[in-house]
Amino acid sequence: MAQNPNMEVIHHPNYDKNVFMPFVPAIKIKSGKILWLAGTTALPVYHDHPHKRDQIQQYMVNDLETQTRAAMDGIKQTLDAAGASFKDVVHYFVFRARPRIGDIGKASAVINSYFAPFDHKPTSTNIAVLELGEPEQLIEIQMIAVVD
Repeated sequence: MAQNPNMEVIHHPNYDKNVFMPFVPAIKIKSGKILWLAGTTALPVYHDHPHKRDQIQQYMVNDLETQTRAAMDGIKQTLDAAGASFKDVVHYFVFRARPRIGDIGKASAVINSYFAPFDHKPTSTNIAVLELGEPEQLIEIQMIAVVD
């Protein structure tokens, strides 16, 4: 059951609730408007373009969990500005650079902690890429939400 009344969580008929999944297979949108969020990194949402080296060095520390938390905090600010919250997120995309064993679990634990207060699991896609916008960048997250 979705916390957002505009959504319906879809599970397979043979869904085993004893299996932990950090996401659901599908969410049906029953009403509302789609809110697309830009890809968000560890940099503040509003930052200089082209990027400035001092900002990169300040915000993009070489730690996946720290960068993930910073990106999620930026996403929270954007959701707040739109009058939305993590309960309204339908799907998120995670792009990870230079992946290492265990990275999916580390990033997922941080990301899931933002959805946990709403008892909400959106759909998700997790992609490993060769590189992102900056050499120090380890993660970029994009979300799609449904709002009234």
